[in-house]
Amino acid sequence: MTIAITGATGQLGQIVVEKLKVQIDAEPIVALARNPEKATELGVEVRVFDYNATETLAPALVGVDQLLLISSSEIGQRVAQHKAVIDAAKAAGVKHIAYTSFLRAAENPTPVTSEHVATEELLAASGLSTTLLRNGWYTENYAMGFAAALEHGALIGASGDGKISAATREDYAAAAAAVLMDPAKQGKTYELAGDDAFTLAEAAAELSRQAGKAIPYVNMTEADYAAALAQTGMPPEFAGFLAAMDTVTATGALFEDSKDLSALIGRETTPLSAVVTYLLSSSGT
Repeated sequence: MTIAITGATGQLGQIVVEKLKVQIDAEPIVALARNPEKATELGVEVRVFDYNATETLAPALVGVDQLLLISSSEIGQRVAQHKAVIDAAKAAGVKHIAYTSFLRAAENPTPVTSEHVATEELLAASGLSTTLLRNGWYTENYAMGFAAALEHGALIGASGDGKISAATREDYAAAAAAVLMDPAKQGKTYELAGDDAFTLAEAAAELSRQAGKAIPYVNMTEADYAAALAQTGMPPEFAGFLAAMDTVTATGALFEDSKDLSALIGRETTPLSAVVTYLLSSSGT
């Protein structure tokens, strides 16, 4: 059984490869990457795989039984890119695709949802065996905000009292590896999220506790938060995207209590406190 991972040089893909190597020999693992030279240290076979160069896709999937399709990072281009991958997988004889979608994609109002819904529909129409890994938010997405809060003495955002069921990339990678390794776990839809939800006010309280100084949470309007992010040098379009994500968080868009993730990985998900501890130790605080 040969398993291929798209985006294998990305932050999630690299961890999935390492998780699989612990369970099986490296030989049946294929890292698919736009820039193969970046994947040489993974210790597995590397094949050129460029979403925007469709001629590279089907040849790279020859002999592959299972494909982990990690969603493209290019928002606005994902549907076309994912369609090309799905078509190539069918042409190459891939038997199963696991796709990293988004939490409760069918009804979630976040700015990223529509492309994931469209991809899920393409997978359903493909006739291939499909597993939907509907990942929630990464706890690491807050690392930059936490670092800024430590520097400036306040955590800012626009999520109000919205609960966030975040988990780490390692948690989500472990779930993907578990599905790829066990046929009994395939062909299903998983709503993946952290076990212990937190608000940004609670995150600020954890930062305060571990840093030994008061770091309040300051809730802002979406426009003000976007402007504050842009003032840090962030591109205005991306600042607006992050602010919009924060705003829908207030409505519960990032909350989920299914426990699908911890059930898949066989342990509790990584708590916020551990992420804060790591952040503080790595920053020397």
